[in-house]
Amino acid sequence: MLILNKTAGVFFKPSKRKVYEFLRSFNFHPGTLFLHKIVLGIETSCDDTAAAVVDETGNVLGEAIHSQTEVHLKTGGIVPAVAQQLHRDNIQRIVQEALSASRISPSDLSAIATTIKPGLALSLGVGLSFSIQLVGQLKKPFIPIHHMEAHALTIRLTNKVEFPFLVLLISGGHCLLALVQGVSDFLLLGKSLDIAPGDMLDKVARRLSLIKHPECSTMSGGKAIEHLAKQGNRFHFDIKPPLHHAKNCDFSFTGLQQVINKRIRKKEKEEGIEEGQVLSSAADIAATVQHTMACHIVKRTHRAILFCKQRDLLPQNNAVLVASGGVASNFYVRRTLEVLTNATQCTLLCPPPRLCTDNGIMIAWNGIERLRAGLGILHDIEGIRYEPKCPLGVDISKEVEEAAIKVPQLKMEI
Repeated sequence: MLILNKTAGVFFKPSKRKVYEFLRSFNFHPGTLFLHKIVLGIETSCDDTAAAVVDETGNVLGEAIHSQTEVHLKTGGIVPAVAQQLHRDNIQRIVQEALSASRISPSDLSAIATTIKPGLALSLGVGLSFSIQLVGQLKKPFIPIHHMEAHALTIRLTNKVEFPFLVLLISGGHCLLALVQGVSDFLLLGKSLDIAPGDMLDKVARRLSLIKHPECSTMSGGKAIEHLAKQGNRFHFDIKPPLHHAKNCDFSFTGLQQVINKRIRKKEKEEGIEEGQVLSSAADIAATVQHTMACHIVKRTHRAILFCKQRDLLPQNNAVLVASGGVASNFYVRRTLEVLTNATQCTLLCPPPRLCTDNGIMIAWNGIERLRAGLGILHDIEGIRYEPKCPLGVDISKEVEEAAIKVPQLKMEI
């Protein structure tokens, strides 16, 4: 954790003059009467610079996003210093575009909400530094946002969902299962013990050199795997899901990645090709890794549902499972989760794919939720911190493991 203050010269810090000029660029008349609370959300936790203006009824008044995907595809992964510089280069423009599209004067904002945890330290610092200057100039309340809380609550923007509900957050940087009991009231049931599923997919895609595949050259690793998997045989390789015998809700993806890498090396020898060339069996490997990952996710989620119902933490009928995060936009994963929710009399809800990946809308909406609940609204931002690593809620994963719930096998007929 690093403290941002006036002497923290290592951080990106736009000058007061620049922020003042930025605010003067808006030609709207201040003092307009708005009946609804309106929040500006700013997101820079990883490799997307995003901003949005949302009101308390859930109307998205304006949004803008700058994706760094193309840059990081060329480097084979996210380089934190490169991501930081791209955030610096684009944050003012993105915030200005979101505010301009909303037709809201900055002076009419109710608050500014910004992701401050968890994420890449260098990226978080850019968003927080910019927000501090903006809050200081506008004299508005500041709402620090937990990135995973924002993902979890996005569904309440798009659907009428009451607490409690179960949330599965799966992305390139995170993987967890939690019971959502309130706006900032979470029980953590399980998390990844190593890497996130999206990270694993990216690494497998790089090992398969899918950027050289004519159909996948402009796709992220996860998208390339999903695309090729449609053409492959998911049962071509017999691979058991990770943590097969562990009766908990934790996840692991490093072992699966290593097993797949061994299969790739074996196939390269069989086909007589060098590492860096595309295998003829790439589609089968993609289908296998996607299917095995999905089965692993489903089994852990199944146990979470059974545990919550056993403890009366969720209703026995029509309980809601929310799947969000970048990997939740994978339609194969969604179909396997539908098999699970059909078998357990639950309802599966997923935000639209564009709201599953990082965006400013979810940050602004989280700000609205906290503003309405009166939670975490800061009027004094002295010493505000960003936290690259930060757990979500109260960890009860040991209780889940002690319950040792056996999960019945589901037929994945997809």
